Order: sequence, then C-alpha cells, then structure tokens
Amino acid sequence: MSEAAQEHTALENTGRGPLNTDELAAVIGRDIPAGSYVNLGIGQPTKIADYLPTDADGNQTVILHTENGMLGMGPTAQGDQADPDLTNAGKVPVTELPGASYFHHADSFSMMRGGHLDVCVLGAYQVAANGDLANWHTGKPDDIPAVGGAMDLAIGAKDVYVMMTLFTKKGESKLVQQCSYPLTGVACVSRVYTDYAVFDIQSDGVHVLATYGISLEELRDRVPVKLLG
Repeated sequence: MSEAAQEHTALENTGRGPLNTDELAAVIGRDIPAGSYVNLGIGQPTKIADYLPTDADGNQTVILHTENGMLGMGPTAQGDQADPDLTNAGKVPVTELPGASYFHHADSFSMMRGGHLDVCVLGAYQVAANGDLANWHTGKPDDIPAVGGAMDLAIGAKDVYVMMTLFTKKGESKLVQQCSYPLTGVACVSRVYTDYAVFDIQSDGVHVLATYGISLEELRDRVPVKLLG
C-alpha cells in the first residue's frame, strides 16, 4: 500500500492532548490483549497496572509478572493495603490477585529470558526507526548506568512496547533514525506509546496509529523519521 493510501489510517486527535501519564497508561492498558503475561518496567509503565482491562465479573484479564519474583500482581496498593514486603521491581507497594505465586529471582529472570512473556512495557531514552532500544545509559560520564532487567525483557518478550514522552526538555525527538545512546536491544521494539502519538514499528517503516494534540503534518515536521500514516 502506498504512503498516500495510508495517510488516512492514523487517528488524529488534535483536540485532545498531549496525554498525561495516567491517560497514556490507560491507552496502553486497553491495547494489551486479554490473557497476556506482561511485565511492566520501572517508572511510568508501572501505572499501567491500574488501567488493565477486566472481565464481566471485574477480574483482571492480564497476568502481571514482576522481575523480583511474583506472578499475578494486582494494581498499586492504597492506604492500609500497602505491605512493605509486597512490592514490584520499582519498590512500589502492590496488591496480589487470587492465585498469585512467588518464586526466586533467578526463576523470574528465566521466565523473562525464556520467551514466556507476551508483552513488556519499558521506558526509553531513544527508540530508532528500526526498533533499536536505548534505555539504560545516556553515555555521559557522570550518569549512572541502570541496566536492571531491561536487556532480558527486550530480547525475551514476544512484544516490546515503549512508554515515554516523545520530546526531551529541549524539544528533541526521542524517536530517531538511529540511536545515539548505548543500546539495550537491537530491533526489539514493536510499538511506541508517547504523549503526542502512538507508533507501530513494522518491517516497511514507522506507522502512526494515533496522534494527541498534534496533527500528522505537524508530527512529521518535528520527528526526524519517515512516518507512514
């Protein structure tokens, strides 16, 4: 299909946005298929746990995995629910759902590396047009590298989603033609969710699925990547 023919497939929400963190988390939560085994990365992605779909009985339809050794994690713990011994990998107090299980840290990483997760959602400094991911180090001498389990998730999950702001504080796009920061994974990202737009990374290029508070034309002016509608 030609780019001209694809132009009208992007849903432009020019009157809504850019999205705040909770709104973006809700968008991602709705897109995760029911029955998926999912890992939510440290930082912004942890908010997605509060916006996952439920069935007719109110039961969460996604099974959350956390790399510190839990399967069946529920939403963020509130008030008296908070237990200092029950946290996600980012040390945020969480709840447990019926049937939740606990296991050794090494077993948790085996799940991640072994291809047992359907989706992971990670933050990022940069994502390249071919799906390269940079999220553990900016390369600056005074920055502290933070690998965590990102490399294991990037190569182990069947689908890697990224949740990030589209632009830096200086207004530079984090979606780039080629990453300038050290890579976490090569050609591993399948979808990028940002405050201004959602992008699908496919073999023929980067497709814009939706925009928020910006038109497709304006988006193309600010992002240094060929964007297919």
